[in-house]
Amino acid sequence: MSATDKAIDINIQSSGRSRPGEWIVMALLIGCSLVAVLVTFGIVLSLVFEAFRFFEKVPVSEFLFGLQWSPQTAIRADQVGAEGSFGAIPLVTGTLLISAVAMTIATPLGLASAVYLAEYANRRTRDIVKPLLEMLAGVPTVVYGFFAALTIAPFIRMTGSNLGLEVASESALAAGIAMGIMIVPLISSLSDDVINAVPQSLRDASMGLGATQAETIQKVILPAAMPGIAGSLLLATSRAIGETMIVVMAAGLAANLTMNPLSAVTTITVQIVALLTGDQEFDSAKTLSAFALGLLLFVCTLLLNVAALKIVKKYREQYD
Repeated sequence: MSATDKAIDINIQSSGRSRPGEWIVMALLIGCSLVAVLVTFGIVLSLVFEAFRFFEKVPVSEFLFGLQWSPQTAIRADQVGAEGSFGAIPLVTGTLLISAVAMTIATPLGLASAVYLAEYANRRTRDIVKPLLEMLAGVPTVVYGFFAALTIAPFIRMTGSNLGLEVASESALAAGIAMGIMIVPLISSLSDDVINAVPQSLRDASMGLGATQAETIQKVILPAAMPGIAGSLLLATSRAIGETMIVVMAAGLAANLTMNPLSAVTTITVQIVALLTGDQEFDSAKTLSAFALGLLLFVCTLLLNVAALKIVKKYREQYD
């Protein structure tokens, strides 16, 4: 055996044995991964445990299918309170109404800006416009709440009065518009990445057959990118469902069962904050209902995120 062969054999044998430092690094990495997993399990178990205590006091059927939310019960032994109503349907309806308004605003704006940046804008324009658009994602939600309460809501109320409509001082429409503006960068950024990931060969083939750029975008690029765009819309929807500050400042705290966007409504997240604010007794159904709402919200957003991830994964498998 030559010296070169011996050196290769030694390197192969040494590579098969891990050094002590590598085991330490691997243990640290595994530990960091386990922390994230354990924290998730801890959150879920805490919600499930407290929600189970709530369902011992209030039937599950009343919570899931009740049409009135008024958790005004006594929280201490020296107080006298009403029985309270714990129907979550008005909260779910308000959450879906505001999210629907937000997605109605954000979807066309986000997709239009993504198509422009990916297909029409030159390099210099893209380098300027895209960072400016993504700056909206860094604006605190309380700023959007102030904008909705001080600008959007009075404008909607004044316009509705001129048209003879009855508009509440705090409305789902005002909160939805502000929330839609907030999530435009999320849809735009994700959709832009998805559109850019469509193979250039599809564009070239469409152009070679005589299609215009607009026809190529409409009939080739958008259908090819649709799974990824759908995933971005689902992620944006889950973001809208979990928003709190804008709803507090622009839509109010009234748990009204209505689909009228000009009325005041509230959402699940807002009620969770309201129930856990101040001096609370964690043996009352009123306080424990916050954990049941948290579990309901967790399940809803988890399903949306799982669906979005599966759609995006399917898209990546198709074009990788």
